[in-house]
Amino acid sequence: MTTSGQFGPASLSIDLAAEADRICDRLRYYLASTRRKGAVVALSGGIDSSVTAGLCVRALGSDRVFGLHMPERASSPETIGLSTSISDAFGFDSVVEEISPALEAVGCYRRYDDAVRKVVPEYGPGWKSKIVLPGVTDSDVLRIYSVVVEDPDGNQSRHRLTTEAYLGVVAATNFKQRVRKMMEYHYADLLNYVTTGTPNRLEYDQGFFVKLGDGAADVKPIAHLYKSQVYAMAEYLGVPEAVRSRPSTTDTYSLAQSQEEFYFSLPYARMDLCLYGKNNDVPIEAVAEATDLTVAQVERVYRDIDQKRKTTAYLHLQPDLAGAVPEIAHSLADQG
Repeated sequence: MTTSGQFGPASLSIDLAAEADRICDRLRYYLASTRRKGAVVALSGGIDSSVTAGLCVRALGSDRVFGLHMPERASSPETIGLSTSISDAFGFDSVVEEISPALEAVGCYRRYDDAVRKVVPEYGPGWKSKIVLPGVTDSDVLRIYSVVVEDPDGNQSRHRLTTEAYLGVVAATNFKQRVRKMMEYHYADLLNYVTTGTPNRLEYDQGFFVKLGDGAADVKPIAHLYKSQVYAMAEYLGVPEAVRSRPSTTDTYSLAQSQEEFYFSLPYARMDLCLYGKNNDVPIEAVAEATDLTVAQVERVYRDIDQKRKTTAYLHLQPDLAGAVPEIAHSLADQG
C-alpha cells in the first residue's frame, strides 16, 4: 500500500520510450485492421493535440500524417502560430481552415450572444466573455456557472447564469467542436485516413469533451495518460517549448480562460494526483499531503470526480439499439 512518504508526482512517472512504442504499435495495428493510410490531427496549439501528432508521426511517418489548423473568431491570436509550429517541427503537411464563416452560417455567434443577454441584456458587439465555475476545495455548496463579461471599455463584471442561459451558451459553443470535427472527417474521407481524438485521461474520465465533436474519433492515443504524463511525453517527443509552456486553455471564449476555471477543480498537476489516488486506492492522507490540501478538501474533490463521472456518462455511450445486431462487429477485439 502507498504511504504518504511514497506518494507524489513521481507516482505518475512512466517509461516514456516503452509507452510511446506501445501506443505506436497500436496505431499501426488499427490502421492495418481498418485499411486506412494515415491519420488526420486537428491542431489546437495545445499540449494534447501536439503529443497526438508527435505519436502519429512516430508511428506512421510524417508523410502519412495531415494536420488541420482551424481558428475562429474567438481563438487566441497565438493559437495559429503555436499549432503551425507543431506541423513544422514534426514535418507533416497541414492546411488552415478558418471556420468562422461556417459558425456564422449556423448561427453560433448569434445564439451565444442571445444566451448571454438573458443575464446581461446590454451584451453586444465589442464585448468579450467567458464562463467560469467556482472552486470546489473550500465549500460543498452547489457550484453554478457564471459568465464574466468585458465591455468595450475594458470593464469586467460577473453574472450568475440561469439554467436556460447556461444551456444556451453550451449549445452554441459546442458548434465549434462539431464543425471542427466535421472538417476533420472531410479530410479523413478525402485521404482515406483515420481521425484522431486528443483527450488525456483527466478529460476523458471527467467528460471534458463534446459528444460528436472533439469526443468523436477513430483513435484516441492518449486517453489513458494523465495530463502530467502527456507533458512528460511531449518533452520526450520533442514538442516545442513554446507549446509545452503554454497554460492549458479551452480557446473557446473571447476572454482568456483556463481549463481550471471552466471545468476542473484544481490545476492539472494536483488534479492528476487526486484522480490517480482515487483510482488506485491511495490513502487519502497521502493524497492530501502530496497535493497540499486537507483531507476534507480531497474528499470534496473526490465527490466532484464522482459527480462528473455520473453526469457525463452519457457522453461515453454508444448509440442505443432497440434490438441486437450480432453480425456487426463493434471493436477490433470482435474482429479477432
